[in-house]
Amino acid sequence: MKRQELIEMSQQERDRLQVLKQARSRQITQGQAAAQMEVSERWVRKLLRRMKKEGDRVVVHGLRGRPGNRQIAEPVRARAVGLVKREYRDFGPTLASEYLAERHGIEASRETVRCWMLAAGLWRKRRARVERVHTWRPRRSQGGELVQWDTSEHDWLEGRGEKLYLILMIDDASSRALARFVRHDSTEENLRTLRDYLKRWGRPLAVYTDKAGLFKINRPQRIDEQLRADLPKTQIGRALEELGIAWIAAHSPQAKGRVERFFGTAQDRLVKGLRKAGVNTLEEAQRYLERVYLPLWNRRFTVPPANSTDAHRPLGPQHDLAAILSHVESRVVAQDYTFRCQGIRFQIAREAVRPGLRGARVRVERRLDGKLAVRFRELYLTVNRCEAPLPSQQQPPRPRREKTPAQPRQHCWMKGFDLQRTKPIWAVLYDERGQPQGDTAFPR
Repeated sequence: MKRQELIEMSQQERDRLQVLKQARSRQITQGQAAAQMEVSERWVRKLLRRMKKEGDRVVVHGLRGRPGNRQIAEPVRARAVGLVKREYRDFGPTLASEYLAERHGIEASRETVRCWMLAAGLWRKRRARVERVHTWRPRRSQGGELVQWDTSEHDWLEGRGEKLYLILMIDDASSRALARFVRHDSTEENLRTLRDYLKRWGRPLAVYTDKAGLFKINRPQRIDEQLRADLPKTQIGRALEELGIAWIAAHSPQAKGRVERFFGTAQDRLVKGLRKAGVNTLEEAQRYLERVYLPLWNRRFTVPPANSTDAHRPLGPQHDLAAILSHVESRVVAQDYTFRCQGIRFQIAREAVRPGLRGARVRVERRLDGKLAVRFRELYLTVNRCEAPLPSQQQPPRPRREKTPAQPRQHCWMKGFDLQRTKPIWAVLYDERGQPQGDTAFPR
């Protein structure tokens, strides 16, 4: 009895076998069989000749069940899995494949590493999450047309050092990024980031941010502001207006897709890169960010804009960044040519006095380098800090006058009586025990 063999076939292979049998029995021509199988007639004739020797297995690929010639050797796979278990356990397949190639010389695609990690239990298949669908917005066509700006609060050093924030400005058209690590998400640090961006690429047409208090006054308008139709601006909002940069507010985090995706990638890649580099301080983190991560991002994850024309505008002579990117306040000059700022009194120098200065408002600029500049109209004034008088120069305090107790008012019939020495009536009629005294007792 002839032994039967079970051959696993796909639906396509079964269909091809049926066509070959019809061609062999001359139910259809070889040309028709080639058209149905989408191969040449020569290949159909070759398959029919091989079918006499191999039978139905002719439609099955000859390498099925055999290891591929380009398969990575088993010792290399075992070494790679061991390295991932020991050093890159929390890495994803893509990042793990890059570190295996760069640091250990193991060249394997991310899909190969993913299969290794799945087999070793180091990676789990992710289910597709059903999320709310947001309207897709195409990229801006020119670089500098729109720049997205935000800050990420994350444990970047994983407890090895102080808490850091990452401030990011990313171009919407190309995803080109500029970022800084800072200790505080403050107005001053955001202005420093803006200054670095302006010096490197120029003034963009618009910036796209959230509605945080750094960019927008989040309080109801007062009546006088409503009447004047004048909404007060933050220091960043004022600086953007003086630079001629439009401000656009995002109504949801999903609207700032470029920023959110950068932070999502950085919170995985950048955190692990800082860990492997042994970074523990702000200075080391900033150095790694500028020399390693940002060049990698701008090389791998940026795209060329649809329009090669750069929309950035150059800084002109009227754009004094030191004055614009500062904390600006308005102060009224007193009659003695002094004004107060941050609880300190300043005196305008005699040679800087100008007509109309008394009672006028001056612009006080506390700049990023800590210096103070005072401008009246278009002229900067020389000011000096008024020192507090020495203790010996201070006038002694006036002695306090003790108030004399008010005397009770005496009526005319009480004149001649000493109210301080006169006893009350009950003290005359009764003794200390409350018993009547002598003849003063009342009759029963």
